[in-house]
Amino acid sequence: MKTLLYFLLIFSNLSWGQQLGINPDLTQSKWTAKWISCPNVSRKAYGVYHFRKQIDISSIPSKYIIHVSADNRYRLFINGLSIGYGPARGDLYHWNFESFDIAPYLKKGKNTIAATVWNMAEHAAVAQISQETGFLLQSDLPENKAIDSNIQWKVSQDIAYSPCSTDNGARLWTYMVVGPGDRIDGNKYPWDWQNENFDDTNWAKAIEIDSPHSFGYGSDNKWTLMPSTIPLMEETRFSLTNIRQNKGLNDVKKLEFPISIPPNQKITLLIDNLVETVAYPEITVSGGKASQIKLTYSEALFKNREKQNRNDIEGLEIMGNYDIFVADGGKSRVFSTLWYKAFRYVEIEIETQNEALILEKFDGIYTGYPFKEMASFKSNDQSMTDIWKVGWRTARLCAGETYFDCPYYEQLQYEGDTRIQALISLYVSGDDRLMKKAINDFYLSRVAEGLTQGRYPSHRTQVITPFSLFWVSMLYDFMMHRKDDAFLKKYSTAIKGVLDWHHDKINPKSNMLGSLPWWKFVDWANEFKDGEPEGAINGNSSILTLQYVYTLEQAASIFEYLGDNYQANEYRKTAKTLSDNSFKQCFNLSKNLMADTPDQKIYSQHASIMGVLSGSIPSSLHQKVMTEVLNDKSLIQATFYYRFYLNQALKKAGMANLYYGALTPWRDMLKMGLSTFAEKPEPTRSDCHAWSASPNYDFLATICGIMPNSIGFDDIIIAPALGELTTIEGNMPHPKGEIKMKLTKLKNEIIAEITIPENTKGKFVWQNKTWELKEGFQKIIY
Repeated sequence: MKTLLYFLLIFSNLSWGQQLGINPDLTQSKWTAKWISCPNVSRKAYGVYHFRKQIDISSIPSKYIIHVSADNRYRLFINGLSIGYGPARGDLYHWNFESFDIAPYLKKGKNTIAATVWNMAEHAAVAQISQETGFLLQSDLPENKAIDSNIQWKVSQDIAYSPCSTDNGARLWTYMVVGPGDRIDGNKYPWDWQNENFDDTNWAKAIEIDSPHSFGYGSDNKWTLMPSTIPLMEETRFSLTNIRQNKGLNDVKKLEFPISIPPNQKITLLIDNLVETVAYPEITVSGGKASQIKLTYSEALFKNREKQNRNDIEGLEIMGNYDIFVADGGKSRVFSTLWYKAFRYVEIEIETQNEALILEKFDGIYTGYPFKEMASFKSNDQSMTDIWKVGWRTARLCAGETYFDCPYYEQLQYEGDTRIQALISLYVSGDDRLMKKAINDFYLSRVAEGLTQGRYPSHRTQVITPFSLFWVSMLYDFMMHRKDDAFLKKYSTAIKGVLDWHHDKINPKSNMLGSLPWWKFVDWANEFKDGEPEGAINGNSSILTLQYVYTLEQAASIFEYLGDNYQANEYRKTAKTLSDNSFKQCFNLSKNLMADTPDQKIYSQHASIMGVLSGSIPSSLHQKVMTEVLNDKSLIQATFYYRFYLNQALKKAGMANLYYGALTPWRDMLKMGLSTFAEKPEPTRSDCHAWSASPNYDFLATICGIMPNSIGFDDIIIAPALGELTTIEGNMPHPKGEIKMKLTKLKNEIIAEITIPENTKGKFVWQNKTWELKEGFQKIIY
């Protein structure tokens, strides 16, 4: 029953708030609450603020819905208990608010509603857009308006906080834009401020922010509020106790609390979580007035600024972002951070002063999008279970209020990464809500020329032209896997904008894409300068041209489905012209390869991959071409990201059985001790990069061969590609239920056991023979 309810929630067209029974017209109704802030501060500057309000409850209601937002961020407390955080990242014209049912946390009599709100200002993560410091809270019902934010709320600026670890990029010699660390001075912190008995007499009354049109579509908006379309983030506590290095704490090898650290002593502990995670660190101490605790977080340890085997520590050093806590000497003080950290290793440096410090607890609170693992995969090769587990961990750590490229360095949502992440989400969890939010986020990011930005939300504009095309591919993927015509139609004009921009860049002499502005990132291949292939700057790149062709064909399918046959035909005409001319000028018949440019001097795997996927290379040549792609090591090689498209090309060429043998890069990462999959081959920056989790899609879509055979996935095709495997078993969520398949390959026969949901049809394909599938269970022996 729980599983069925989960599926119903996932595949419902209702928003998350509507599923909770919340007023669906809130954004159009009159808000009685006011945006509030702290008096006598700059609302554009760095600051951390606490807001409080007490209300009396005569009886506990069955439901008590409130709506909450803030700029930049908030964490909400009811009677001292943290119940969630937000708002989900967006932009000022689409500023999210979350909805909470606080009834389970209320008690008869006095109740304390509290929130920490912070503004990182110039230190903010690049993914964080901001107007000014503000907080908003409102009840869903008029009779509960006493809780609404207004000047009856109390507020105080918390001067215990200051930013630290603000030079991460310079220290790590890389692009790192996740925001600062926190330095918290416990001597200045207002302990127990969230609780009922705290004396807030000296706190100021909140001020209302003078924006009369903040809630609608009038002029002078500061925030145009929208209900969040995704659920609240998961938060799960776990312990951090495994010591790998110990300097100064006698022979302690595992944190067994409490631990007393004598006065005037400095200790350093290296904690290994064994796998990478994303979590709020939480350390609890007593005593030790003026002791300083520094926590440094890292995915791996370094030698000469390069990562080694992730399990190795000897002779290596930790480098990374950090937080600092200064103890005030009180009892059971809990220190945590405003924003979560990504890490496998945490170094704890404690320097005591004239008083012993008691270390009582060290926990992490895992957080992220609440995906559930609804799919599974098994085979006779047990090592594939490790790849599956590590891949799913990678995908989960790269999903929060948006998809992330990586949790440690950027936490930015890029189309190139997100397309792959969304397919993993659909296949493993069945949850499409974050995918839909991502599609809409990129839609909202469009620049004046019509292109989407390469990443969004972001307070810095960055356009990556191939990523705009992958945004269209995301819509094609959505159409194939989900039936939601209204959602799809909403973006048709934006699709035209992206494709028309590229059409204007066609070189009339070559009938290939000419010189393109912005960043033309394709892959992190060493031979591509800044990820851009030959021809990206001066024009006539076969890779970029054929990706455009590939996208035109997908867009033609979208418009044909939406009933616009004229537009579909126009796209197909353009695609054919570009495809034919690219093949004529760039394909080398003697090599059976597509060159990167018409001068045929440089060859990459990428060009032939896109040649196959776009249909520019005739199907009669597909297997010859893909054989060369795999065997010719002189070609510029696709890294982990583009190997997703390498596999798609193998499938189109009828060579999907080679996928199993192509998993060496993932096996090598496991041998290097990685607990998540990396951004690119060693030396790599990010140890956790979701585009490298593609096996979690491919194990189901390629090895099990489960794919939509028509728009909306009501027609299912199962065409397994086992390679050297002899048994596979997979199941995955489907909008109408669950797909299950088990295949055993014997010496002279195969046995297939397949279940597809009600109100679907399908076919099973094995060695060019096809069996029709009916809803329910069937067994095929051949």
